Amino acid sequence: MKTVIVDVRTADEFNLDGHAEGSVNYPLDKIETYVDSLREFDKVILVCRSGNRANIARSILLQSGISNIENQGAWQNVSLN
Repeated sequence: MKTVIVDVRTADEFNLDGHAEGSVNYPLDKIETYVDSLREFDKVILVCRSGNRANIARSILLQSGISNIENQGAWQNVSLN
């Protein structure tokens, strides 16, 4: 299964506050520009600081036709299981 971990925090948060190993930074305000590339994955795991922005990103992606999405909340909680 091809999985991607998408951190939707700002670039500064991603770079300065840390991030999950192997994650990509697609900030929430630009998430729509990444929809086509996210279609390539079997599963999209969304994270941010608390889960709120990841939930908004999930709604945007669902409306774009991507349904294999999981909001794991804070980036420190990432689990690929």
